Amino acid sequence: MILATIIANCIVLALEQHLPDDDKTPMSERLDDTEPYFIGIFCFEAGIKIVALGFAFHKGSYLRNGWNVMDFVVVLTGILATVGTEFDLRTLRAVRVLRPLKLVSGIPSLQVVLKSIMKAMIPLLQIGLLLFFAILIFAIIGLEFYMGKFHTTCFEEGTDDIQGESPAPCGTEEPARTCPNGTKCQPYWEGPNNGITQFDNILFAVLTVFQCITMEGWTDLLYNSLCEMGRELDTSPLSKSWCASLCYIGASGVV
Repeated sequence: MILATIIANCIVLALEQHLPDDDKTPMSERLDDTEPYFIGIFCFEAGIKIVALGFAFHKGSYLRNGWNVMDFVVVLTGILATVGTEFDLRTLRAVRVLRPLKLVSGIPSLQVVLKSIMKAMIPLLQIGLLLFFAILIFAIIGLEFYMGKFHTTCFEEGTDDIQGESPAPCGTEEPARTCPNGTKCQPYWEGPNNGITQFDNILFAVLTVFQCITMEGWTDLLYNSLCEMGRELDTSPLSKSWCASLCYIGASGVV
């Protein structure tokens, strides 16, 4: 019965529709009417367990079990959110997202799987630390190559208007991207991606490197470096291979 109630409550939570200014659709209002029934069943479950096991003051009691603690928090916040709307406690309703986890407390095989995942987290943290140092190394290399770059683009001559709707870095010498007639390559542009993709400091450099190892937008970074650096890129073979090696090593580490 409890498992069926949890599944039904998950379906109700999934069907809710949230509108601006706390407005509700007729369906959402009907779904809200079911909340006291779910809370009542969960309270009954918690009460039976407390009577059978004791509350908290001896070994094996209700609150000595982590899953029961989670259930108790869900029940307590559900009661407060249901009866305490006059006191602006509706934010506690966000705790309802924990209710699907009650399925885990009711199915022992799921508990075994979750415990196995938690035990595997410690070795994964070591791998994550190694990956972080790799990101940091590539970010420092990126600072050496691209600090202060990515801030020049094509402006309309005699104005401060950027040419085109999708500006890109430019350079003054080929093979960099040169500006068309009527425009001039000038600095003081915020940079690609609203100034987020850059290597002006270590924080943005780490963020940009992380973006590349996810294989999302790394080609844009490569093209921006080609557009900006021009002949500087020809004189530095290492900078040519930086982006490719970053994607290969970074993506391999993520996998």
